[in-house]
Amino acid sequence: MANSGLQLLGFALSLIGVIGLIIGTILPQWKMSAYIGDNIITAVAMYQGLWMSCAFQSTGQMQCKVYDSILQLDSALQATRALMIVGIIVSVAGLGVACMGMKCTNCGGDDKVRKSRIAMTGGIILLVGALCAIVACSWFAHDVIRAFYNPFTPVNTKFEFGAAIFIAWAGSFLDVLGGAMLAASCPRSKQVSKYPPMASNRPPSSTKEYV
Repeated sequence: MANSGLQLLGFALSLIGVIGLIIGTILPQWKMSAYIGDNIITAVAMYQGLWMSCAFQSTGQMQCKVYDSILQLDSALQATRALMIVGIIVSVAGLGVACMGMKCTNCGGDDKVRKSRIAMTGGIILLVGALCAIVACSWFAHDVIRAFYNPFTPVNTKFEFGAAIFIAWAGSFLDVLGGAMLAASCPRSKQVSKYPPMASNRPPSSTKEYV
């Protein structure tokens, strides 16, 4: 059986990972203005996220605008949105299932083998949710890199990675680590010997004393 301490550590890492995924999804700093060429000195820094775009002025003011229409967004941004939402929902469901199967909880009955299987199922669900988030972040990053190195992209419209995508990446990998720890709760089957136990053929020792 898996150690309860390992289950607690995996659950805590997964919980922190899910929080990181939620924060990274909400923040608008998925990509930011790249200060290259003649764009080194500028009074406005542009940020773009999954839900809005923001302009940060040198005076300290930030103005954000939510995207008006989903149909106007490019396919990479729409896919990243969908995968991040699916990843968060699946990860939250995995946390609920894993909580029922942990040794330190009373849910799922008193059968230790059954609880271990429930915890293992929760870990697998967490791995699936983390995989969705990793694919979403990597897809978005690939789109940013491709646009950055495209020679036809104007210099003042080139972007680089923002803080939010790194937060989402970190949350995804924490989710993977925690899900793997919970998935290690798979119960080990007891090995049954193929041969019956050998009976002793030696005669019983005599207790008689000879003079």
